[in-house]
Amino acid sequence: MIEGLKPYPDYKDSGVAWLGEVPGHWDLDRAKWLFRKMDRPVRDADEVVTCFRDGVVTLRKNRRLRGFTESLKEIGYQGICRGDLVIHAMDAFAGAVGVADSDGKGMPVYSVCEPAQGANSQYYAYIVREMARSQWILALAKGIRERYTDFRFDGFASQRVPLPPPDEQSAIVRFLDHADRRIRRYIRAKLKLIKLLEEQKQAIIHRAVTRGLDPNVRLKPSDVEWLGEVPEHWELRPAKQFFREVDERSVSGEEELLSVSHLTGVTPRSQKNVTMFMAESYAGHKICRAGDLVINTMWAWMAALGVSRQTGIISPAYAVYRPLRNSTLLGDYADLLFRTKPYVSEYICRSTGIQSSRLRLYPEQFLRISVLCPPVHEQEAILEHLGWETAETDRAINIAHREISLLREYRTRLIADVVTGKLDVRSAAASLPEEVEAVPDDAEPLTEDEESTDEATAEEAET
Repeated sequence: MIEGLKPYPDYKDSGVAWLGEVPGHWDLDRAKWLFRKMDRPVRDADEVVTCFRDGVVTLRKNRRLRGFTESLKEIGYQGICRGDLVIHAMDAFAGAVGVADSDGKGMPVYSVCEPAQGANSQYYAYIVREMARSQWILALAKGIRERYTDFRFDGFASQRVPLPPPDEQSAIVRFLDHADRRIRRYIRAKLKLIKLLEEQKQAIIHRAVTRGLDPNVRLKPSDVEWLGEVPEHWELRPAKQFFREVDERSVSGEEELLSVSHLTGVTPRSQKNVTMFMAESYAGHKICRAGDLVINTMWAWMAALGVSRQTGIISPAYAVYRPLRNSTLLGDYADLLFRTKPYVSEYICRSTGIQSSRLRLYPEQFLRISVLCPPVHEQEAILEHLGWETAETDRAINIAHREISLLREYRTRLIADVVTGKLDVRSAAASLPEEVEAVPDDAEPLTEDEESTDEATAEEAET
């Protein structure tokens, strides 16, 4: 895809730190001369438009509904038209910038911009996202609270941005859209493989942790509808007989910062490729210790939980459960058990909230959940069995994830080089075949750092 692309014949210094040199024939101008901020009224039929961190600006219903709050009063909402450049003021630093694909209404935190003649909204969406990737927006924006910045239209309007000729902007967009479609096809294929492998792995785990390894084991009714029959010699007791809630706070805020995810459990944030605004201090945040079970109370329905392998800092909004001294439930076993489908379904049933999209699993409810606990020696045998039984599947999943990561890195680098003029794609764009591909919005699921942080997702599945 990048083979055969060459730099432009001559360059000049842009005078802009994040941009560097630009092609000699490109102009530069303030964004305020290329876009104007709109303040359209909302129409009765307008549906909510959401700006996501992956640059997609679409009707909220096109992505997902769970996890969003339906506002009782949509104060300050504004009209959005298809083709508008939309900048999420508090989340632009993480890439929440894009062109609306639908008419609708959006939150007051959005800067809705209409292009002037000669400005291609798609091209400048790429530009602002490159400003975010290079951390230029983060350097400019003033953080008002942890995990957020404030980059409103005035901040964007004052920036000097490249201004290629209009036909060249269109060529760049055409080339990048074509490249993105190809990369998405590759990623979709890998994601389908991962989904199949994950389902295979979960089926193996579910069978082992709810029935054991002996296919001829005698079963008994559990008297718990969602568990069904269980081995007759296994214990079934409420979680409060294995755990107690703890609320230990950091004094210095200097402990390892941990992330709680439905994908990877409890892991150091430093190991994750996640774009987040860092707080000035983490003093007063909760501490979890090795062996503690941590649950994101708002995202339990996604299995955003895990048993920590180290001491560290987590969000004050999360629940920490410490094993009782006489607990016979092994940490690694609990980590697998609490992620199985029956347990995740039970979290949903026991969660409470004003709306179904805003459910929380509070400690008093979690501690009442029935925990299926085999003898310790049997837990150890099950863990050993699953270790080798799922090893090949894990390797295949890891390889596929790595390939997806490399594809995304390649796409990011390609976009950066093309939109800033480091590579000339005019001839390549002109020779592209005409193609129309409707890519489903859920074809490439959001990564953990691409979720919208609208009012409904301010507490994400990440610390």
